[in-house]
Amino acid sequence: MAALAAVVLLRALLQREPHVVAIALLVVVFLALHLTRTVARRAAARELLLLGMVGAWAALASVGADAAYASVGLFLVFLTELALPRALLAVVAVAGADVVIGVVRAGWTAGDVAAPVLGAGLSTLIGLGFRMLFDATTAQQRLIEELQRTQAALAEQERAAGQEAERQRLAREIHDTLAQGLSSIQLLLHAAEVEGLPAAASEKVTLARTTAAAGLAEARRLVAELAPADLVGASVDQALQRVCERVPVPVRYQVDGEPTPLPMPVEAALVRIAQGALANVERHAGPAARAVVTLGYGAGRVRMDVVDDGIGFDTAVVSEPGLPAFGLRTIRARVTELGGAFDLDSEPGHTALTVSFPLPVAVEAP
Repeated sequence: MAALAAVVLLRALLQREPHVVAIALLVVVFLALHLTRTVARRAAARELLLLGMVGAWAALASVGADAAYASVGLFLVFLTELALPRALLAVVAVAGADVVIGVVRAGWTAGDVAAPVLGAGLSTLIGLGFRMLFDATTAQQRLIEELQRTQAALAEQERAAGQEAERQRLAREIHDTLAQGLSSIQLLLHAAEVEGLPAAASEKVTLARTTAAAGLAEARRLVAELAPADLVGASVDQALQRVCERVPVPVRYQVDGEPTPLPMPVEAALVRIAQGALANVERHAGPAARAVVTLGYGAGRVRMDVVDDGIGFDTAVVSEPGLPAFGLRTIRARVTELGGAFDLDSEPGHTALTVSFPLPVAVEAP
């Protein structure tokens, strides 16, 4: 832009135009407006400054300067910053004005007509090339930002899944080792109390049993804290009902069979799986999707089905590590870790996720 404006001033000096001082001042104003536009943030201010540049160009033409060179700079600004229809209209208007000015000054000559037209055509090609470059760069930047957001979301999901897996592992360890051991110690000490021990020994046994009972209560408290929040102070049936009520999509919850007490790890897994499956329904099944969550007891197993009528998807994504199905792979890993069964079926209008776990023999016994 500075080079084109300098050509306007240089030609005025070489041709000894009568208004050289005015031309020099207008060239400075033209460049100052352009430089101010480059730092302006607001769109309205940039458009106002562009109008000022057009006015400076018109003033240059009116005092006899060869303003067609400055027109080329205006063409590039039009084509790189205005909407394409407006930009093309502005190019045609300014190029037409250049032709008219040339005809009025020197009469109708091929050079006075061809030069503005060729300049406008060449500037249009360059400007359209810049627009394509800008559009490609913008699309690439958006893609990079989207990838960064996706990577951050996956990292957060992996971190949360790792934390949850560790919480469940600790809960199982405490429940299966520490709590069970303290419970056994308490039962043995209680049996020893009724064996007619001497008073001093009986007092120590009672104290030991009380200490074991306090430790057992603390272990159970830790297990409860490590379990999902929906399970605190509630049964697995109530916890699943809460999960279904919080989902924005319509969800119906139902229970089949006679409810049976379940081990804590299985209850926690059912709640977490329901949360993940319904989150997938909300995000991927479509805006009009509905879902049904069924918890069933029978044949020595507890089974949960999450069925929706959404758009469906290709279930092969679960087996492809590079495809975005982290939630489903986490569900499958959780089920496998507890010795359960995982099944997934999907087609347009129907998706069904089914998990089941064996019931302990002690729970099945009357």
